[in-house]
Amino acid sequence: MGWFWASAPSPSGPSPPTNEYIPALQGAERFSRSDNPQPSDGCPIRTLPGQNKNDTKQPLPSPPSCPVRSKDSPFHVPAPASSSLSSSPPTATTTASQPQSTLSKLNPLNYMFTSLSQSRAPNQTIDLPVEREISSIPRADSDGTSDKKWEYPSPQQMYNALLRKGYSDTPQDAIEAMVAVHNFLNEGAWEEIVGWERTFAGGLLKGWQRCKRGELNLWGEVYREDLERERRRERGNEALEAEAEAAEPRLVRFMGRPQERTPKASILQALGWVYPAKFGTSPPFDRHDWYVLRQTPSGPKEVRYVIDYYSGPPGPSGEPVFYLDIRPAVDTPTAAIERMMRWGGDVWWRASGGVARESKKQ
Repeated sequence: MGWFWASAPSPSGPSPPTNEYIPALQGAERFSRSDNPQPSDGCPIRTLPGQNKNDTKQPLPSPPSCPVRSKDSPFHVPAPASSSLSSSPPTATTTASQPQSTLSKLNPLNYMFTSLSQSRAPNQTIDLPVEREISSIPRADSDGTSDKKWEYPSPQQMYNALLRKGYSDTPQDAIEAMVAVHNFLNEGAWEEIVGWERTFAGGLLKGWQRCKRGELNLWGEVYREDLERERRRERGNEALEAEAEAAEPRLVRFMGRPQERTPKASILQALGWVYPAKFGTSPPFDRHDWYVLRQTPSGPKEVRYVIDYYSGPPGPSGEPVFYLDIRPAVDTPTAAIERMMRWGGDVWWRASGGVARESKKQ
């Protein structure tokens, strides 16, 4: 659910089978995970239900939009009977100046408008905050390095963006909650991607050494690395800290593709039709592709990650619950091996009695 903003382009039923669930706005510092092993922009709060990619009258594709409109989205807002929704933004008034194409107005890193006003909309009835939150997600510049972080839109920018895309009936008092959930899910998605990167950035052999001890031990290693980095920062060891920062993955760009279901999601929906008691679940309400710069021993390498967004039953106190299925796209044989190692390592650990052996050691 990645709706980041860059100020300017860089110059160069059962729950779905995922490896992570995120109850929105609860436990933002640490995300709950199940024992089962488990951008780009277009916040999944705006996908129109039943929309066909060929329905648009514009020769150029419109930018990805937030799926509050999807019937499967927990943020679905039914349209008033007297109004009809349009998937494309209203046509701009022709001016004497030379017209610009839609794509020329978009940031190529996230396919969003490069500049959105922080000003109050003409028919806006409540004040929305204009402060933008800095994410924990590092950006990659043209040279592959940067000390910058991706920024989230302010509630006012989010509202202006929705109006610009033609969604004029969005409840204004819901914008702040939408932005908070959106930011929370992006942070959880990045944490999962960092887990993949720290496992396999050093090569398949090092990756298997971690995967063969199961998911819980794998994440234990990730958290121990985080604690060690905090200790180095507290001790003021700038050299080691700079080296660790340089080895961290960075988000290059991302893209929302809500109308294109992933092969895995399609297979799970087919299995749900055959065996609904075990696999039956609603389809994902959004899909994103995040392109990550991985630092390997042989140099930087771009890796594409696929994210399927599912909504689950409400939590005990009524809060919305989301399931994110995050994995490397099978663009290369290496990515396929990584996914098999991650899944097979956890299965092997549990089937061979790894949990019992760990208990005896303690």
